[in-house]
Amino acid sequence: MDFKKTLYMRLEKYAKVDTKSDESSRTYPSSKGQLVLGRMLAWELKSLGVKKVRMDKFGYVTGEIPATEKRSLPAIGFLAHMDTSPAAGGAGVKPQVHKNYNGGNIVISKKLGVILTPKNCPALLQCKGEDIVTASGDTLLGADNKSGLAVIMTAAEHLVKHPEIKHGKIKIGFTPDEEVGQGVKYFNVKEFGADAAYTFDGDVAGSIEEETFNADGIKITVKGKSVHPGSAKNALANAVRIAADIAASWPENFLPETTENRDGFIMFTDLKAEIETAELNGIVREHDLVKLKTMEKHLTAIVAEKRLRYPLADIKLEFNEQYRNMGAVISKHPKVMANLIAAVKKAGLTPHIKPVRGGTDGSRLSFMGLPTPNVFTGGYNYHGRYEWVSLDGMEKSMQVLINLVQEWAKP
Repeated sequence: MDFKKTLYMRLEKYAKVDTKSDESSRTYPSSKGQLVLGRMLAWELKSLGVKKVRMDKFGYVTGEIPATEKRSLPAIGFLAHMDTSPAAGGAGVKPQVHKNYNGGNIVISKKLGVILTPKNCPALLQCKGEDIVTASGDTLLGADNKSGLAVIMTAAEHLVKHPEIKHGKIKIGFTPDEEVGQGVKYFNVKEFGADAAYTFDGDVAGSIEEETFNADGIKITVKGKSVHPGSAKNALANAVRIAADIAASWPENFLPETTENRDGFIMFTDLKAEIETAELNGIVREHDLVKLKTMEKHLTAIVAEKRLRYPLADIKLEFNEQYRNMGAVISKHPKVMANLIAAVKKAGLTPHIKPVRGGTDGSRLSFMGLPTPNVFTGGYNYHGRYEWVSLDGMEKSMQVLINLVQEWAKP
């Protein structure tokens, strides 16, 4: 099998299905396209000979590759999500391959001025000589996480065709709505039946992740007071201005655009405002839970100061828990990471263990009793028009998966 060709064919096919999730939707999954892709994936798994394939009412697609060893071995799960980020267009995706990247610029769209360079994306330099896939400049690519789907599906095909490879039960899971934080909301861990699992939802080759952010959501509501601007002195409470003032008061050095590595941040994601009412939403992210709570106290103090400054307004602040750092769980299961590290090395790569500056389905799964680190798929610049993935990185990711099942089968 020409793995790179097969991986690209699958990525291209999946990318053309619009699966953009919708945070405002009241359905699950949040978009119909995810069900369309789910049915495609279920059919494909069945056609490959994967057993116990089903798609449930929530859109979860699961399947099993039976063990090739008679002795008792742990069941290992591999997961990827079907949805793409609502941050950029996901309809009409047209993937294109830039063969044998030479280390210079990659023109995604000359017309739209979308050009990848080592300056605006230094990670590209890790992929010299590789085949890079992008979209056409007016949509995201959807490699997050359709590259993961392609990796798992291609590895499944190989494992089914090669029963001489020693492994225990392999569980496969494809989930919806990860991008809006609801990926495993209805996922039945007990029914899935894995003892440990791995999400294939990471970035450049060699990167593996055992930690995520701790994550909370923010909702600030402002109830103002409207009066005629000609007689507004000491009578008007403009909710538009008050909400904007709160957002502008958050320190510049704790924003996503000014932080990196293990730094935490608060990001205001949307503002809906009129003179009488405003709603400001955002997210809090920090790997250290104590530091996360410290940032929340700081924002609480800012809001308290605004209440004094704008006494005619009613300002409310709410935090809601989204997910917690999965490192606290994974650290209790050292074999899960030890086998992953060994599998990456066996693929000829140096493992780069780093914290996720975000979350994965593994965040919640780990706290639901299924320790689930994250594995690279070879891409970068997710959620926008500059998104790209290396086919060589995808092939390495597939090799890691095949190596993993063999590591878990060792005596």
